[in-house]
Amino acid sequence: MMASIAFWCSVALVLYAYAGYACALWVLAWFRNRPVRRATIAPPVSFIIAAYNEERRLREKIANTLGQIYPASRLEIIVASDGSTDGTDAIARGFGDRVRLVRTPERRGKEAAQQLAVQAASGDILIFSDVATALAPGGVASIVANFADATVGCASSIDRFVEDDGGQSGEGAYVRYEMFLRALETRVNTLVGLSGSFFAARRDVCRNWSPDRQSDFSTVLNAVDLGLRGVLDPHTAGYYRTIVDGRRESRRKTRTVVRGLAVLARNARMLNPCRYGLFAWQLASHKLCRWLVPFAMIGAAAGNAGLLSRSVFYQLTFDAQIAFYAAAVAGVWTGASALRIPAFLLSSNAAILLAWLRFASGERMTCWHPSERLTTLPQAFR
Repeated sequence: MMASIAFWCSVALVLYAYAGYACALWVLAWFRNRPVRRATIAPPVSFIIAAYNEERRLREKIANTLGQIYPASRLEIIVASDGSTDGTDAIARGFGDRVRLVRTPERRGKEAAQQLAVQAASGDILIFSDVATALAPGGVASIVANFADATVGCASSIDRFVEDDGGQSGEGAYVRYEMFLRALETRVNTLVGLSGSFFAARRDVCRNWSPDRQSDFSTVLNAVDLGLRGVLDPHTAGYYRTIVDGRRESRRKTRTVVRGLAVLARNARMLNPCRYGLFAWQLASHKLCRWLVPFAMIGAAAGNAGLLSRSVFYQLTFDAQIAFYAAAVAGVWTGASALRIPAFLLSSNAAILLAWLRFASGERMTCWHPSERLTTLPQAFR
């Protein structure tokens, strides 16, 4: 009996996390639609670039930002240096009064550097962007247009990959799925998370900035607490190169989930549907259920093993799991494109499981190592 419960509950959780939530949102979207009322506006904007030892890429990032089609008198550019020890600070100062530099005296983490910039910023809208992310010339104006809607507290770009030669690459299945999910969340209610490489928020949403909590997640929670929402802007994209090294990507995933778990733990009250309504369900579905999948995968395998003698059906489901894991390991080992999806699911959930172990041990990972991506615009925008 216990093996059967473990197996079916685990399978149900995996299916819900990856398909059920999206299906439920899709159905809700037929009855509930909250369009974003975009308009051309030009409020004072502070563009914040967090940087740690970015002398190799910062100059290009600042040039990309200065090239934005937005009134220069209303665009403030701030480089937030997280105790950089290379030429990062000198490069920022080299742009004179066009760029402001704030820095932590020692390395404290991305959010701590961003907090200094938030405190120094004068704009009504604050935009946050990584050094490794390039924008089209109209990127700032496009994302700011969302704030003509008084219900919008923060807005996220979509993610776009580029090849080494600057041409746009095909998006991975996971990124397409995630953008589809965020589009549905925007239509139905609000986003649960933002794209950390390029997002914007009202100044009021950033007042309770936490120097040790993941900003792209915390910002949405702050907005919802203020009665506002986060939205995906399908008209605005951040361009960056994908990480080719799978081990580096796994480390990035583990770091992201550890930081996300810390934010969720601090804001566990927002899982209460009596107080937060639809958003509580979204938060549990998009974040918590997704992060519980590794345990469900283990439960499904263990429960299935205890049911092998029950029927041929359970033998077939066990064989299917063995085949999946064999394909995933082969995909990780060989890099075969035909096995990319099972390889991704296995490696990403292994990274999530490691994140749980590190979080339980007290690790919080406030400092970050910038991804080895180069800021490169698609050729059409050069």
